[in-house]
Amino acid sequence: MNYIEALLKNKCPRCRKGNIFLSPSAYKKGFMKMPEKCSVCGQPTEKEPGFYFGSAYASYALTVALSVSTFIAWWVLIGFSLNDNRLFWWLGFNAFFLIVLQPWIMRLSRTMWLSFFVSYNSNWDKEQTNETENGINSKTRAI
Repeated sequence: MNYIEALLKNKCPRCRKGNIFLSPSAYKKGFMKMPEKCSVCGQPTEKEPGFYFGSAYASYALTVALSVSTFIAWWVLIGFSLNDNRLFWWLGFNAFFLIVLQPWIMRLSRTMWLSFFVSYNSNWDKEQTNETENGINSKTRAI
């Protein structure tokens, strides 16, 4: 599985096989609950307390990218004019679009944020992770 496909399916960035979230759907109650570790490779999903506060940056980038995409699509398909309210119709459409996609965006941004700090390892089954529950290396802790 490639990187983009693993991100869109919310898979573990280390093995790209295990699910990051307990619920398969982004539109059910408890959609943001995550297991402590990947069920396949054992990679901890939370590196440290407050780790996912940084995913707000990824969420912001995704929201801007989606807004720019809808703006360009609206411009090409419908167009903009100063003589009518098409700009305001796009603003309403874009706001509705982002609200509907918000749970999916939140999950995707968490998966992206984790993938920035955990790299893919094709030999994950032959190597053991050195990380503890909170992501601190056991050798570092002894120092």
